[in-house]
Amino acid sequence: MATVALAVTGAAVVVGASLPDGAEGAGDAARAGAAQQDAVAPEGKVEAAPAERAEGVGRDPLTEAETERAESLAISNGSLRREARDVAGDRGPQHLSTNLTEIDPRLTGAAAAQRRADVVSYDYKSDSVLTKTVNLDTGKVEETRTDHGVQPPPSQDELAEAARLLMADRLGAGLREDYRDATGKKLTSMGQLQLSGMVFRKATVEKVPAGLTACGEHRCLRVIAKVRSGPWIDTRALVIDLSGRTVGRLA
Repeated sequence: MATVALAVTGAAVVVGASLPDGAEGAGDAARAGAAQQDAVAPEGKVEAAPAERAEGVGRDPLTEAETERAESLAISNGSLRREARDVAGDRGPQHLSTNLTEIDPRLTGAAAAQRRADVVSYDYKSDSVLTKTVNLDTGKVEETRTDHGVQPPPSQDELAEAARLLMADRLGAGLREDYRDATGKKLTSMGQLQLSGMVFRKATVEKVPAGLTACGEHRCLRVIAKVRSGPWIDTRALVIDLSGRTVGRLA
């Protein structure tokens, strides 16, 4: 918005200055002066944003406090923390997302008005998606669902791990070379890259290499890398199997 305001101010000044001498009557001068005054934002006091409430109301988005509470309650089961594994192989499931739960049409009255959150995570030990529905009003996990062969969008932690595996693999040589060509520096950490990506779905390619046939049951990603404040590096042909911790190339 600041850029737009500056552009408007500049235009008003130029228009006023470009009029020929004597061509501006008293009414025109007044209007030009008013336009310039309108174009300049008046000074004012900037008020601090109101403090976020600890709890939302109705269908309000989850607050930060609600999100943290839901995620804590979702892994309160000791066996889940001990047995599940995240993308790096550490104890506990890999968190993917936390969102306000859709209203269950079977619920009515006060029960329907209670706020709930779906906490979605991935267990790399069993290659399964875990969804826990947490009732934020009662503090109880009301439902737990386990799905296999389902692949939600990746988290930033997963993208970073996929990029680390790629950088260390022989198939990552092109990534390392392109980074050096673009920056004149050696690629040593994922902090040097801006990452995005997506789940690899076998149905999107005509021929799946032998090393990637487990994708779908395994968690496989395609990573899109960009030099920070620099160009994109084309890694679309490379697929990282996070479950098997291997890298494959599409034909």
